[in-house]
Amino acid sequence: MCGIVSEYLIPTSSSHPEGIAAGPDGALWFTEFFGNKIGRITTTGSITETPAHSAPGEIAAGPDGALWFTEVSGDKIGRITTGGTITETTIPTSGSGPQGIVAGPDGALWFTECMGNKIGRITTAGTITEKTIPTAGSHPVGIAAGPDGALWFAECSGNKIGRVTTGGTFTETTIPTANSDPLGIAVGADGALWFGEDHGNNIGRIGLGNAITETAVPTAAAEPEAIAAGPDGALWFTEFFGNKIGRITTGGTISETTVPTAGAELVWIATGADGALWFTEFGANKIGRVQ
Repeated sequence: MCGIVSEYLIPTSSSHPEGIAAGPDGALWFTEFFGNKIGRITTTGSITETPAHSAPGEIAAGPDGALWFTEVSGDKIGRITTGGTITETTIPTSGSGPQGIVAGPDGALWFTECMGNKIGRITTAGTITEKTIPTAGSHPVGIAAGPDGALWFAECSGNKIGRVTTGGTFTETTIPTANSDPLGIAVGADGALWFGEDHGNNIGRIGLGNAITETAVPTAAAEPEAIAAGPDGALWFTEFFGNKIGRITTGGTISETTVPTAGAELVWIATGADGALWFTEFGANKIGRVQ
């Protein structure tokens, strides 16, 4: 992968794309936070959009062949088929502010409630259960399914990485850098969990034994946000203010690629079926691709 960036303008102006995920149809699916739509982009750059509701946030492919997404201001979990049919399920906790979402090892979808301070679980039939995080006011954001069969999540205000079993047992590990503001989290090729520290300006790594190491991002005040495992065995991450896509090897070596559009405000990132990394440009209203 040589760091060539392509960008695609979203038809809806000021849509502010946020989440992005690879779909079962070979396309990338993304959320339009202010556009209130779910977008779909093929690997050749063709975009279509479907009206949604309530500030859609993050999105993930489900085990049922549909895409599932969080509705940040609507306290709902949405589901969209590859044919464009949307259904919604209301979260029991009012003002929950759902954020991250991921398919779990148990066939359900797991999500974070940033304002509700809970981890939620929704079955593909639409049944929701919730578990309260031990640390009050932790503001969980990103969530990932770990290789140990548990769910791992980033506590933005709690400054911790949390882990919850499918049975609901929590453990939490404090990040060495104070007020690091962890956001996105993903499983690496080495079996560890890797995360972006927005204010700490680090990429963190936590092993299954809960030991954390951190690597500073070369660009000052870059604000690394989301992170995803690439097909090359490295982790790729977005730099919200650095305006770059970063790459970190499991050995801790970081390289960076500048995005052509200045002030793009890069948010989420995912690996596509074409082997490239695709990302959302919240400020530039574009979908980016780097390979």
